[in-house]
Amino acid sequence: MTPDERLPPDRNLALELVRVTEAAALGAARWVGRGDKEAADQAAVDGMRTMLDTVTMDGVVVIGEGEKDRAPMLYNGESVGNGWPPLVDVAVDPLEGTRLTATGQQNAIAVIAVAERGTMFFPGAAVYMEKLVTGPEAADQLDLEAGLTENVRRVAKAKRLPAHEVSVIVLDRPRNQPHVEELRALGVKVKLITDGDVAPAIAAGAWNDSGVDLLVGIGGTPEGVISAAALKCAGGAIQGRLWPRDDEERQQLVDAGYDVDRVLTTDDLVGGGDVFVAATGVTTGPLLRGVRSTPEGAVTDSLVMRSRSGTIRRVEARHRFEKLTQLSGIAYR
Repeated sequence: MTPDERLPPDRNLALELVRVTEAAALGAARWVGRGDKEAADQAAVDGMRTMLDTVTMDGVVVIGEGEKDRAPMLYNGESVGNGWPPLVDVAVDPLEGTRLTATGQQNAIAVIAVAERGTMFFPGAAVYMEKLVTGPEAADQLDLEAGLTENVRRVAKAKRLPAHEVSVIVLDRPRNQPHVEELRALGVKVKLITDGDVAPAIAAGAWNDSGVDLLVGIGGTPEGVISAAALKCAGGAIQGRLWPRDDEERQQLVDAGYDVDRVLTTDDLVGGGDVFVAATGVTTGPLLRGVRSTPEGAVTDSLVMRSRSGTIRRVEARHRFEKLTQLSGIAYR
């Protein structure tokens, strides 16, 4: 029997991927509030790596922890999975919110996205991109080139809200201060976040009752690709544009064939029709609850998403550390 014949028809890969993000979250949770973001990140990477190779897929990391020589695990271009079909691109962030974890703040998550081979955008030298994210009601109204004020008005109209009731998330960085000033001049509700915009992007793009209508500003390009995968599953939308930090980076991108002025849509960032996303909370936030301790182990809260069906599942899992350690060799306590 060939590997293709063994591949179950129409299987939801995300239901396997959630074990990967659970393992990463459980590893990172040991470091919540301990002030060591590098140790937290390494623990998440170790947990994710242990489970990734058990997943039935032939994956290549497109969005990872960096280049091979600088990242001991989960580097860009690394092969992951057990080598059997399907052939897929993989985007990982074992711990989105390393500083949030180290300081015990909200909204740190472990996340992985998978799509058909060759359909994920590789950002190259582009560390940052300008982003607009909203949910299904206003997905077809986004236009990055129309300006922030116009987009707020469009989202308000699509959601049947007065403009002053629109809630916008912005990453709190000096580069985003002009956005904050423009939004406050419009009288909208601005929610500043210190780190990590994947979870807020999912909140803005997935649910009417999340309390978030729009995410705007300049944030990480890899995070933009992962967000696009989740939004493709949930029906929301993202528009982005690469944001070179200086002339040297701009030239690097141009030389590599990137059009730095092009507006990138959800489909540009993640193409194809079969996209899977799993995310598990490390610390509690509006999107997911963090890892909670029990006498035997821990409880995790995860999202499992698939674009083809549009299904979003919430998964609560109870883990017994004694058994997990026997299986993985990782000490969870």
